[in-house]
Amino acid sequence: MHVLLVEDETRVADFIQRGLKSEGWVVTVAADGETGLEMMAQDRFDVVVLDLMLPGVGGHDVCRRMRARKDLTPVLMLTALGKPDDRVTGLRMGADDYLAKPFDFDELVARIEALSRRAAGFREEQAGEHLLTVGELSFDTHSLEARTGDLAVELSAKERDILHLLMTNSGKVYSRERILNAIWNVSEDPLTNVVDVYVSRLRKKLGPCGTYIQTVRGAGYRLSATGS
Repeated sequence: MHVLLVEDETRVADFIQRGLKSEGWVVTVAADGETGLEMMAQDRFDVVVLDLMLPGVGGHDVCRRMRARKDLTPVLMLTALGKPDDRVTGLRMGADDYLAKPFDFDELVARIEALSRRAAGFREEQAGEHLLTVGELSFDTHSLEARTGDLAVELSAKERDILHLLMTNSGKVYSRERILNAIWNVSEDPLTNVVDVYVSRLRKKLGPCGTYIQTVRGAGYRLSATGS
């Protein structure tokens, strides 16, 4: 994934850049809105992380100008202003999501991933590419049908969401906290082990393909047909 970070505070930008690079992503940094707009005109990005309070061209104007020139790259807006009116203004200018500072880094990553998945799903739909496959396992993002080989698998809504998340990011490790945030929109599990319960159910329903969902000790889960 290629992320454009538009942030003028050097320490904040360095922190976010290092963290996102540790996720295996490519991160380009712009220190002001005008530079960010120029970079967007020259390159393609999967997600733009955009600070609201920027020197010169502010975040709202950057977002407005992006949309005016038909740039539909997903935008996650960061700001120290947490009032509802500020969030509404940003969303009306074309932002896709909003995160107030200070923020939890795992939540930032989860929100970027959610925006990327949403955009990828839209591109797949536009191109007619709606079938995810890993080994003998397949998932149709239009019909929401999962199959192991020729057999259809009945899944609950949350089980489908988890399967879609893991298949879209095949081979990547997802922590329990990140799955919680992506599927249940919460960052902490109140001692219910809900992720483990749902993963266990999903494995059983997938039969032989259930081994594709691998536990990475101390890290979380990943889906891969390799070494299953």
